[in-house]
Amino acid sequence: MSRLPSAARATSPATLPPAGLDGLDPSWSRLVTVPAGGAERVERTWHLLDNAAALEALGVEPVGTVLCVHGNPTWSYLWRRLVAQATEAAVAGRPAWRVVAVDQLDMGFSERTGVERGLPQRVADLAALTAELGLDGPVVTLGHDWGGVVSMGWAVDHPGQLAAVTMLNTAIHQAADEPIPAPLRLTLARGVLGRATVATTGFIDVTLGLARPRLTDAVRTGYRAPYLTAARRGGVGGFVADIPVDRRHPSRAELDRIAASLRDVAVPSLMLWGPRDPIFGDRYLDDLADRLPHADVHRFEGAGHMIAEDVDYAAAVLTWLGDRFPGGPGRASSSEVGRASSAGGGPAATATASADTDPRGTASTTTEEAPGTVQDRPLWSHLDSLADSPDAALIEMVPHGAARGSGPRRVSWRLLSRRVHEIALGLRKHGVRPGDRVSLLVQPGADLTAVLYACVRIGAVVVVADAGLGVRGLTRAVRGAWPDHVIGQLPGLTAARALGWPGRVVSTQRLSPVLARSLGVETSLPEIAALGRRAHEAMAELPDPPVAEAPAAILFTSGSTGPAKGVVYRHGQLTALRDALADRYGVGPGTGLVAGFAPFALLGPALGATSVTPDMDVTSPRTLTARAVAAAAEAVDGTVVFLSPAALTNVVATADELDDAGRRALAGVSTFLSAGAPVSATLLAAAGDLMPGAVPHTPYGMTEGLLMTDVTLDEVRAASGDPSANGVCVGLPAATVQVRIAPLDEAGRASDDFSDAAGVTGEIVVSAPHLKHGYDRLWLTDRASVRGVAGVGDTTDVSGTAVGSGASSAGSSARWHRTGDVGHVDELGRLWVEGRLPHVVTTASGPLTPVAAEQVVESLAGVARAAVVGVGPAGTQQVVVVAEASPGARRPGLASPELSTAVRAAVHDAVGHRVAAVLVVPALPTDVRHNSKIDRARLAAWAESVLAGGRMRRP
Repeated sequence: MSRLPSAARATSPATLPPAGLDGLDPSWSRLVTVPAGGAERVERTWHLLDNAAALEALGVEPVGTVLCVHGNPTWSYLWRRLVAQATEAAVAGRPAWRVVAVDQLDMGFSERTGVERGLPQRVADLAALTAELGLDGPVVTLGHDWGGVVSMGWAVDHPGQLAAVTMLNTAIHQAADEPIPAPLRLTLARGVLGRATVATTGFIDVTLGLARPRLTDAVRTGYRAPYLTAARRGGVGGFVADIPVDRRHPSRAELDRIAASLRDVAVPSLMLWGPRDPIFGDRYLDDLADRLPHADVHRFEGAGHMIAEDVDYAAAVLTWLGDRFPGGPGRASSSEVGRASSAGGGPAATATASADTDPRGTASTTTEEAPGTVQDRPLWSHLDSLADSPDAALIEMVPHGAARGSGPRRVSWRLLSRRVHEIALGLRKHGVRPGDRVSLLVQPGADLTAVLYACVRIGAVVVVADAGLGVRGLTRAVRGAWPDHVIGQLPGLTAARALGWPGRVVSTQRLSPVLARSLGVETSLPEIAALGRRAHEAMAELPDPPVAEAPAAILFTSGSTGPAKGVVYRHGQLTALRDALADRYGVGPGTGLVAGFAPFALLGPALGATSVTPDMDVTSPRTLTARAVAAAAEAVDGTVVFLSPAALTNVVATADELDDAGRRALAGVSTFLSAGAPVSATLLAAAGDLMPGAVPHTPYGMTEGLLMTDVTLDEVRAASGDPSANGVCVGLPAATVQVRIAPLDEAGRASDDFSDAAGVTGEIVVSAPHLKHGYDRLWLTDRASVRGVAGVGDTTDVSGTAVGSGASSAGSSARWHRTGDVGHVDELGRLWVEGRLPHVVTTASGPLTPVAAEQVVESLAGVARAAVVGVGPAGTQQVVVVAEASPGARRPGLASPELSTAVRAAVHDAVGHRVAAVLVVPALPTDVRHNSKIDRARLAAWAESVLAGGRMRRP
């Protein structure tokens, strides 16, 4: 403590906290005197929170103990919600967990020792306390901040007592070539440390200010209570001084010991993370996930360093414990528990374990294939079988780097196959290993295709996020996935450098040394390919192909229903998707595939088709024109065309610009697909007029599972004549797909039971071999997406709600996904989509799904599009219609009396609900990728504000 003021060496006895602190039950507090660990041989007294007495009064035996260790500058108050919720769970008859939350010595209301306590001493201190308490197992450790390090030190030293390791934002390793976080560097600066941490409350104030939303005054008072004077804040400064900033620091050896030993910890593990943490950011999460590859991980978007205040971490911890240990953890050794948990990154703890766990907290269970399944026809099989073919594999309408108007570029199968092989060998030589994550910031075309298949071939995991997410969305996605490598074109690399995206950087083109250094570029794709050519000439071989269970890709959703989520696919699931598309639409060698939705073009080589992406701005689908589609179709003798709904709208609108050659090219199309958002029969019919020889299809699916059902234009027209029609008919399930419905209750909640009965409205649940494996680092989201499936959370969650009962109707051998869409299956087995689950309006007379009401409004004269939203408290919401007028309204406002009357009558006649208000707007807000998914949540908030007297602004 030599760098700290004399107040840091003050001593004082342990005390109980003052009464009246917000959320803190005085009965939980106790003082415990123990001999200190390590070389110190004097008694020390601790304050801790402990619900053991409450459990004893209930007459229940705890199934285990959660040992909670706070960081700096907090105290056991950080864990008050967990103590409360664990006790409430025991009162409700659920498994009883004892929670022991300590105040580390010199912190909180524990004794002020006046002695410098480095990391080795603090780990020994905790061991001495648990020995005095008799905590001989099973123990679940839970730590935050520097308390995470101390708790992990206890964990690696007590394998026989350890049942699980859990943590909030923390760190266990500081790379020698990376600086410690800037806020800590500032605090450690000469002349700053003592003033910021001991002499003043500056460090405490800044830490509490990191909470989102801002802490209430009562909670801030609670956190400040132990640190009111400089003499009470010595431990705060001591903790900061103990940060191992370099290898000479006295605590560095202990930190390295714990970090190395953590790799041997095989028990179930959970990491709950706030990514907006300026101290313990995602790089520390990535390191921990690498050391505990079986861990379940959940990143709470928007949460930060004070994650314990930002989100309901206590419910997440108890739910996880209930899933992992439904009957209690028992008394197993860490290796035995680890083997039982090795299935562990995903929610299905009882599913078959994978031999290829992604070391990032990615879901790692599977139920459809045995571990280590060798693929008969991997994604690149056509690249191998056509390796000597001079035929075109893909066409670039506007080659990267070429002047516009220079003409398309033709890439043969021979060239593409050789290029993929060279890049694959070069990436291996560059250091890309199986399981490494590679973020691709490359526009669709030959470069992206070659790099993607090279990565997939060597077992790297490609990370693909749509540029349409915008800079902020892309940053969130890339930092969330935390790639090991980034391969990109100049615009993407410039953004990556400016925004601090992680990963070793490879540019797609050679750059000047100055520019390369400024962007952090290590090498270029041409140099990687040259490296691969030299390796090939030296008879180097590619590694064995990845097995079916190995992770292959993380594909980010559009973000139209919340922050974009990384969807994890394994090799077996991507090959199953290829086969499903080939079987359904007859796509294969000889097919000319025009892909107006960039991700679809990447499947061209996997299908053996000749693919092309039309000349368009992929970040803005509305820029695609009919002439561009026709030119692309002519270039590949197109027989299959895939367009997003937003792109299709503009293609139809620009049809008059087509010349005779363009019309002839489109006349040769035999199959037309549009998917990603609802497509009206009118729009499909207009597409059919452009492509008179094509059968228009609109598949239903999502990033988590493409091609769940399919319907043709003729089938849509036939369904529209059904008098019981309600919603949008999306057709029959594809050949390998099962569909079930989780019925809605009166409050609009989806059941845990799955039904295949006709006419039941509820959440749509799907199963297929090509369904996603899970979500990346979103354990809670993953769990929710399979709620009701056998083997997944077959227990109760923290609220006491029984889960898992849907297994009998869903079947336990398949992988299922709750889509978040609502709808029903009719007597003919056709699926009808009625909206999104979060958009269901919960009125006093029952739930109202929005699509049917919107359709009848859109059939009225003067309405282009409409959205039905709910305003008011759940259960008594009022129905409000927001319409996009035709001709367009110049400003938002109340609809005319005539339109309001017509809308009210139409909705009441169609769905039996009364409309409280009708509003008109110039344009309904939509998502970026599809430009067609209406943001109903935003509209609902806007309508509620306007109807409450707020300013009439555009939504």
